[in-house]
Amino acid sequence: MIDLPATPQTVLAKVIVPALGLLPAQYDSPVARWLLLTYAMQESGLRTRVQDGGGPGRGLWQDEPPLMGLLLGNPASASQVRAVCRSRAIAAWPADMYYAVQTDDLFACCIARYDMWCDPRPLPTLGDVDGAFADYIRDWGPGAYARGTPDVNEAIRQRFATNAQTALSTVQGLSA
Repeated sequence: MIDLPATPQTVLAKVIVPALGLLPAQYDSPVARWLLLTYAMQESGLRTRVQDGGGPGRGLWQDEPPLMGLLLGNPASASQVRAVCRSRAIAAWPADMYYAVQTDDLFACCIARYDMWCDPRPLPTLGDVDGAFADYIRDWGPGAYARGTPDVNEAIRQRFATNAQTALSTVQGLSA
């Protein structure tokens, strides 16, 4: 567990890169790192592991309980999710996994990556903020956006674009 609030550099170096190292090589790419960092910045602001207002989101990626069962039941992710659960000594049971995304940053990152993996659409290209935002809305389904007014949704989109630019600079800086 890293201390919060955290910088994007810390989350990338101490959470995302090591977590992707726990997964098969095809899960890691500069685009995956960029999206994972962008989504964590958007969801938790890298400052909390419990959703503001006590909502159901947990961990840096603000995962919610139904996701655990969906990943365990999806043929695209089930065996890999079980493998990462074993490697982190977490029971492959939705309630245990949900608790673990709040208490194990590496596990939470792996779950976020599997969520992205299960989307049948290809990842956007590195730096494609519009494509990344479309993926984010589709895969994370943020309630504030779904319920938002046009002004609220534009503010969410603008915050996402800022986060995506910061994350891109961070990912490119690590690989330089």
